[in-house]
Amino acid sequence: MKKLQINNFEISNKSRPYIVAELSANHNGSLRQAIKHLEIAKKCGVDAIKLQTYTPNSMTINSKKKDFIINSGIWKNYNLYDLYKEAHTPYKWHKEIFDYARKINLTCFSTPFDEKAVDLLEKLNTPAYKIASFELIDTPLIQYISKTKKPIILSTGMASIKEIDMAVNIVSKYNNKENLILLHCVSSYPTPVNKMNLNRIKYLQNRYKCLVGLSDHSRSNLSSIVSVSLGACLIEKHFIISKSINSPDKKFSILPRQLKKLVDETRLAWQSKGSSKFKKNEIEKESKKYRRSIYIIKSIKKNEKLTEKNIKRIRPGYGLDPSLFNKVIGKKVKKNLFRGDPLSLKDLH
Repeated sequence: MKKLQINNFEISNKSRPYIVAELSANHNGSLRQAIKHLEIAKKCGVDAIKLQTYTPNSMTINSKKKDFIINSGIWKNYNLYDLYKEAHTPYKWHKEIFDYARKINLTCFSTPFDEKAVDLLEKLNTPAYKIASFELIDTPLIQYISKTKKPIILSTGMASIKEIDMAVNIVSKYNNKENLILLHCVSSYPTPVNKMNLNRIKYLQNRYKCLVGLSDHSRSNLSSIVSVSLGACLIEKHFIISKSINSPDKKFSILPRQLKKLVDETRLAWQSKGSSKFKKNEIEKESKKYRRSIYIIKSIKKNEKLTEKNIKRIRPGYGLDPSLFNKVIGKKVKKNLFRGDPLSLKDLH
């Protein structure tokens, strides 16, 4: 059984899905708002809250050249530096956020975007690391994170198989593939449900023989719930406490009521998978009484033969099994039998 541990939770291919609420930029530049997100995420029942650890200067340079202007999507016309300046979680907030998460017994970890961010998170004793889809090709960063020997959650949006192979090989070399969760991801914000390609979860499981989850940027919970049936062990979803918050991520972030439903419904979906073994289910015991069986439909005298005119396969199931119907035709009965009596082997010569 594949498994890894994040704090007190053992994530495995047998466990319920581990739910991660992504804060990202939804604090909207307010530490108080960030703390409020932790409180509400905890009430919704998630397993962890995740931050993103970077500064504008660790992401890009302050340039107005056209290469640095986003030309499509929900961030169209944003300058990259300005977007990251608006969206980042200041380093000086991190300790207070991590401390508060521990106080309310909520796991907190982060996505670092450079080595200095890793160093900060190590000082805060982060229990795990997420590597963003956009950084999957940053092999020096993956190597640096892998050397911490902590669980790694690696998102695969946009990646080719060759690129995923390369990243997985680095984790395997410096850490342990048993300490890795791959996340299927479509890096489009928001992602249309019909572009989610959830069958890739099975592909990643089969190719890499490791745990696989889902980073879901769609607007609904549908894909997350379906992913559970495909074996997703972890689900990451952006959430925001109110759409009135002017966050650059709000268009693909779900509200608290949706987050609570995500927690509840993914757990129900996991429970509904049950067992693949064919064995009697106790809750079906009562229903089994109403299967078909062989009944007398026309009264029969002692020593009279059974025929298709005096017995029939009907519901309920207190008589002989229907599979014996042709075998008992022509048999004589030991006693008088009446319409509505279930047929039994002890009734036959």
